[in-house]
Amino acid sequence: MKILFLDQSGKPGGAELCLIDIAKPYRDSCLVGLFVDGAFRQLLEQQQIPVEVLATEAIKVRKESSLIQSLSSVTALLPLIAKVAQKARQYDLIYANTQKALVVGALASFFSRRPLVYHLHDILSTDHFSPTNLKVAVTLANRFASLVIANSKASQAAFLAAGGRSDIIDVVYNGFEPEVYQSDRSHISQLKTQLELEGQFIVGHFSRLSPWKGQHILIEALTDCPKDVTAIFVGDALFGEHDYVQQLHKQVAELGLADRVKFLGFRSDIPQLMAICDLVAHTSTAPEPFGRVIVEAMLCGKPIVAAQSGGAIELIEPGINGFLVPPGQPHQLAEIINTCHDRPEYTIAIAQSAQEMATRRFHQTNIDRQIAHLLSRTFT
Repeated sequence: MKILFLDQSGKPGGAELCLIDIAKPYRDSCLVGLFVDGAFRQLLEQQQIPVEVLATEAIKVRKESSLIQSLSSVTALLPLIAKVAQKARQYDLIYANTQKALVVGALASFFSRRPLVYHLHDILSTDHFSPTNLKVAVTLANRFASLVIANSKASQAAFLAAGGRSDIIDVVYNGFEPEVYQSDRSHISQLKTQLELEGQFIVGHFSRLSPWKGQHILIEALTDCPKDVTAIFVGDALFGEHDYVQQLHKQVAELGLADRVKFLGFRSDIPQLMAICDLVAHTSTAPEPFGRVIVEAMLCGKPIVAAQSGGAIELIEPGINGFLVPPGQPHQLAEIINTCHDRPEYTIAIAQSAQEMATRRFHQTNIDRQIAHLLSRTFT
């Protein structure tokens, strides 16, 4: 099967990392079309996945855009839509991996007469999208998509609640290659030394720096934790959220936590950084569509505490393979941190259970099989 994948981003976020894994089995007969150049293209090339930057300028519409902004953006997209439609005629189907890719892919599907798949990586609600963009996504999916793949039951439920068709949507969780998350003990020790974290109980937070990702909640929780509890934040601001980064630094200074918080920025050595952690925290204040970091922590053999909403509820059984706390509750988060700090044997047992369960449930081989079955069932 020849597939034209479409993605709007030049930066490798969760949806893009997922796309790399999905495209690998089709690398001899696919093309990934990007709407902007960047590090994501380089990652695709490293995996020998054919890639081409199709747009000459970035798409300006954002999740919170108004109707007028969205309409003006569609007009600006016409040359890109025509280019994608022409390219699509060389392939069996179009696979839109993001919402902007859905807009382009849906119209290109109409003009090229090629079927459309939409991989839904978002919670389609007003927590994340303007009413206009929410309506556009659901309308285009209902009208043009032969198949919608949701990355969780939470994403599926939000799609249906927004008016999406129930007969075109199926749930397939993100896949992972467990061996990627194994780290050498000597490297772990070296990394701790480099970061001056020896003797600390390390809580890791892995996400872009954004208000809804809730880094401020973990910082506040530290005030209720022992002095040897240190937080590392891996990620940086995107999409004009740099004011929030300044707020985080101000919060750290005002709480007197400068020696217990480290901002590491964007890093490529995520498994290694997770390996030095004693606990990984997920603190989103709005429902997370899936929670890729949650599974990555599990595969690294690290305990995870996550906000009790969205996809996280489907991944974690409290006290069995992780911990859940209500969103936006730093004091309850601190209680879990302190439990993990004070009861290492109990915490290690939970982390080991999580690693075994995640390896079985989210192995990339199983996910590839599920997607191949859906594509075969839908298009043959």
